[in-house]
Amino acid sequence: MNFKRSEFPDGFAFGAATAAYQIEGHSFGGAGPTHWDTFAAAPGNVVRAEDGSVACDHYHLYESDLDLLKDAGMDAYRFSTSWARVMPEGRGAVNQEGLDYYDRLVDAMLDRGLKPYQTLYHWEMPSALADLGGWTNPDVADWFADFTEVITRRIGDRVEAVATLNEPWCVAFLSHFLGHHAPGLRDIRAASRAMHHVMKAHGRAMTRLRSLGQDNCGIVLNFDRTEPADDSQIAKDATATADAIFNRWFIEAIQRGTYPEEALAGFGPHMPANWQDDMAEISQDIDWLGVNYYTRHKVSADPKTPWPHVSSAEGPGEKTQMGWEIYPEGLRYFLTWLSKEYVGEMPIFVTENGMAWDDKVENGAVYDPVRMGFVDEHMQATLKAIEEGANVKGFFYWSLLDNYEWAFGYEKRFGMVHVDFDTLHRTPKASYHALKDAITR
Repeated sequence: MNFKRSEFPDGFAFGAATAAYQIEGHSFGGAGPTHWDTFAAAPGNVVRAEDGSVACDHYHLYESDLDLLKDAGMDAYRFSTSWARVMPEGRGAVNQEGLDYYDRLVDAMLDRGLKPYQTLYHWEMPSALADLGGWTNPDVADWFADFTEVITRRIGDRVEAVATLNEPWCVAFLSHFLGHHAPGLRDIRAASRAMHHVMKAHGRAMTRLRSLGQDNCGIVLNFDRTEPADDSQIAKDATATADAIFNRWFIEAIQRGTYPEEALAGFGPHMPANWQDDMAEISQDIDWLGVNYYTRHKVSADPKTPWPHVSSAEGPGEKTQMGWEIYPEGLRYFLTWLSKEYVGEMPIFVTENGMAWDDKVENGAVYDPVRMGFVDEHMQATLKAIEEGANVKGFFYWSLLDNYEWAFGYEKRFGMVHVDFDTLHRTPKASYHALKDAITR
């Protein structure tokens, strides 16, 4: 890789990210069922109907996994705390085994000199709450705030930063409108309510965090570079709608207390009554913003389909195992755009950026030159954004480990460390060693 640590500002945090359900092994330690368990159990939802019951068994192997981070010279670890592990029914009784596990996990990070960056929710809605409507139920904001308080009272004194939610677009739109993730709905009313309730939950959790004296609190949003497929006005209008739903809905709610008109054109008639009353709490100050970025899409109008009347296709560049275009310029664009249009001098972290590839262990090693180039190009894009004034404070590669990739099961490999899902043996890939070399220079 052609970058080195010394090119970045002092104190810039290099790390890797994971998510609880994707790596821990949800069958361990008294965790309750989630809507991903039931979603995976229905035919056609997940590759080979795989779930996160064992995953990478990080629940038992976390110390050696954290050693991988330390040995690579990383500064920080972005992890998530499973709602269903802490409160198996989502409300009421607390699972002490779950709290004890996160106690050990955070202490083990600190013992290795790693700064813990916590995400409260990374998609594992407890099944008991899913039975009550999950993100479509307006009470979800209070349920989530209660969970926030339980886990914060246990580990909040030792974490470096807290994010309320990971990728609310995926939690709400991908899961309730497109149906690709749990709970697998395709319903504009459910999606409209989830799009708002996920932000209401963010606001309520922020209120609770502040009441507990927690500082360095933010949220993690995902962004997709959307560009018109051609120069026609109809394609430009379709792109504006797609951009409003994917990229602007959540950041405008947080920073401006509004939702984009292009998105409200479809969602508005289905929104909860008096939703405007929640916007003040939603738009309270955050301390930092997490940016997840992966790819670019070219957008066309599709007026024969229901709202939002758009279709999108991957850009023309080289593709990852996911079929996503490799487009590092999109990361530079979002870091500078967010700084100029929304957050100003607020610290920004690249909380996820990475790629999947069909990696194989050969002669005890994994050679992944495409990933090495991917990381290098996106690090260079981050440096350019910093030079242009973006206050970027850290970069977390997604992901440390090959893991449970949601609807794609264990087929897509994003990790810098290869995991044999039969033996659970870990093999650091060439990209891991290349990143280690870059950030120790």
